[in-house]
Amino acid sequence: MARQDSAELLVLHTAATNDVTTGARLRKAGMSSSTIAARCRPGGPWRRLLPGVILLNRAEPTRRQQLLAATYYAGTDAVVTGVDALQACGLALPTPRDVHILLPPGRRMLPREFVSFERTTRVPVPIWHGEVPLAPPARATIDAARQESDSDRLRRILCLPVYHGLCTVEELRTEVDCGNQRGTAAVRQMLRDLGSLKETYRHGTARELLRRMPLPMPAWNMTICDLQGHPIGAVDAWWDEIALGWQFGGSVTGSGPTMNHLALVAAGVVLVRSTPDQLFAQTERTARELISAFASAAKRRRPKVLAFGATAA
Repeated sequence: MARQDSAELLVLHTAATNDVTTGARLRKAGMSSSTIAARCRPGGPWRRLLPGVILLNRAEPTRRQQLLAATYYAGTDAVVTGVDALQACGLALPTPRDVHILLPPGRRMLPREFVSFERTTRVPVPIWHGEVPLAPPARATIDAARQESDSDRLRRILCLPVYHGLCTVEELRTEVDCGNQRGTAAVRQMLRDLGSLKETYRHGTARELLRRMPLPMPAWNMTICDLQGHPIGAVDAWWDEIALGWQFGGSVTGSGPTMNHLALVAAGVVLVRSTPDQLFAQTERTARELISAFASAAKRRRPKVLAFGATAA
């Protein structure tokens, strides 16, 4: 019996991912159709999530298990798009009811419990997340936005990928122009209202760069003042404990007293300044400058300055 149990465990380990598999995989690994059917009956240890797709327990499936099940059911030429693809990139968005699957135009599949299908002549080249093929960020964003009727949630769907540096507004507009036009009227209007979002994209790129560096996350968009509360200057990122500032957006090229980097330096702030070109194209150099500046700022006595307007990292 122990030998049989070990053999069965090997079969399941070979055929399943996250306890999700298909009948075809189980049969290929050596399990009989009658055994599979018996275990999927009411009261059995397994359950069928979709036709031909099996969960190797009786619990409610996690979202990851639903994604795997939808992928196995839809086949090799399908791609997951929408919010699920954006969540895989790390974006905090509410999980939709259905997994949104893109199919080539020649395929017809009926919607199932937690899966909806959309046929398109523009099935994108997927980005693989384990065994799940995901649409690129710009495509996933527009596909998610076309499904959203609430203006506040629509704005968040369009802004978050840009803010996190996953795509640009120009890429989103191109995707709207090239793709399915159903449900795009509100998306087009929102993109017009949002403008270029250049500052948003710069901040997103900066955040992604910092995530790869051995530095704590800063506060964002800060005004630095003296002890009397008089503004000295503005920074895009701020490490308050050591009074280190980073300017990479409008504060690099802007004018006026709030943009005066010389006043910040005179007040004792350690300041790193990066042009947008340096931020996007010279990331290694920018990273070295930030790490060096952080080390220098940590060694000296903190100047007597105050910071206002923090945004949570």
